[in-house]
Amino acid sequence: MTLDVDIGVRLGTLDLDARLDVKPGELVAILGPNGAGKSTVLRCIAGLLAVDRGYVRVDDEPVDDPAAEIFVPAERRSIGVVFQDFLLFETMSALENVAFGLRARGTDKRAARRIAGQWLARVGLDAYADDHPRNLSGGQAQRVALARALAIEPRVLLLDEPLAALDAGTRSTVRRDLRRHFQSFDGMRLLVTHDPVDAYALADRVVVLEAGRIIQTGTLADVTAHPRSRYVADLVGLNLIAGTLTDRTLTTPNGGVVVVADHAEDGPAFATIRPNAVALHRHQPEGSARNVWHLTVADIDQHADR
Repeated sequence: MTLDVDIGVRLGTLDLDARLDVKPGELVAILGPNGAGKSTVLRCIAGLLAVDRGYVRVDDEPVDDPAAEIFVPAERRSIGVVFQDFLLFETMSALENVAFGLRARGTDKRAARRIAGQWLARVGLDAYADDHPRNLSGGQAQRVALARALAIEPRVLLLDEPLAALDAGTRSTVRRDLRRHFQSFDGMRLLVTHDPVDAYALADRVVVLEAGRIIQTGTLADVTAHPRSRYVADLVGLNLIAGTLTDRTLTTPNGGVVVVADHAEDGPAFATIRPNAVALHRHQPEGSARNVWHLTVADIDQHADR
């Protein structure tokens, strides 16, 4: 019983072809640069955009499968969504916003308001039930949006950059709140983010999406230790050197060479160099340094404790 998707869709210049799965109780984070197709994946799963080819299955039941002429509307899918800008209704109170999804699925007004009140209490906002979004802080609005998504008891929870609109101080607090609320949610969770801190704090597994293609997947530790693209290397502050490996020597397109680890296999390869592995010397260094380059330093950027 999983969320299983094989999404093929063409949208403007984006040609998205991505397959992934999420197990119950698991949170998978999709990382990628702007325009990679991250939010498009979520829109297809939520039912806000139909796939051109492939399928979306929730607990083995297809909710979008053009080959079988199946498309279940968004409001009939057991899927909750928290958007980047929260998308709360300004004319509704916090309680009415949380009750909205329940009402859209046929719950009567009295029951919807009762359940919405319970969820506001769970996220610590029962005292703000009558407040409108304009009177809420960013962190409070985010919690209302989360309560609205969870109130329908979805099998799948989608979070599209849920912390991006928050300031740094609020972001860390809300991140802790999310982690706490996720402990009681046993469904499948999919998080879109550009921040590796979000992925580190919340995700069990990471999927890297670039130009509509999944290029890497695994735990964040695995992905950052062995980046397969310059985007991932830049994301975690590594230097990435591409070339061809022959007998432990990586030759770059411009003729440079790098001596690499003993266990590496010959063929196209990347070498990653951590900033703290680089030392500057005015003269030829003594010792066991295996890679030495003669160069002119243009600038040194002081960062944190480095």
